[in-house]
Amino acid sequence: MLEVHGVYKSYATPQGPLPVLQGVDLKLQPGSSLALMGESGSGKSTLLHLIAGLDKVDRGAIINGKYRLEQMDERQLANWRRTEIGLVFQQFNLIGSLRVEDNLAFQARLAGRHDARWQAHLVQRLGLADLLRRYPEQLSGGQQQRVALGRALASKPQLLLADEPTGSLDEATSDEVLQLLLELLDDSPTTLLMVTHSPRVAARLADKVVLHRGRLAGADER
Repeated sequence: MLEVHGVYKSYATPQGPLPVLQGVDLKLQPGSSLALMGESGSGKSTLLHLIAGLDKVDRGAIINGKYRLEQMDERQLANWRRTEIGLVFQQFNLIGSLRVEDNLAFQARLAGRHDARWQAHLVQRLGLADLLRRYPEQLSGGQQQRVALGRALASKPQLLLADEPTGSLDEATSDEVLQLLLELLDDSPTTLLMVTHSPRVAARLADKVVLHRGRLAGADER
């Protein structure tokens, strides 16, 4: 279970501290899927970055089993990102100098959990078999995002964090990529937390919460 307890986060500005998160509480059960919604500037991406260990809370706690992120040093946080979570962003962030097959294996090899059979399953389900020898620049946006999803899932992370993963895709491609993601999650114990501004996308996930001015405005998570 992922637990977020009383998390506060602000950023320094010339006018003084800018509060972004103001006492956020959240729980995610293993294997669940949750859409995190809210207007621009509500703190959605900030919360995702805190859970990923890319930034630290001002106050509060983020707990996942034996891990308490606010008590971890940079080396421990890097290991958390490498071995326990998968990250997918709106910008695909593939490694341009690596072919598709090596991009897919990259995270799993870093985590020490590369599984050739699981990767082959991902390749088949994501429709990437004919693209393995290509470089990212030779792929469409939808194809690149499918590679990004495969890379994030190849290490079998316990938690997948997705920040507007279909935001740069057209509606038809977005629906296709999202359907593939949800089908792949059915094959694994991975928990999904997805930031999205789209009610249509959020409706495909099991549960949703809404951030408004740094606070959760409503929740129905399991």
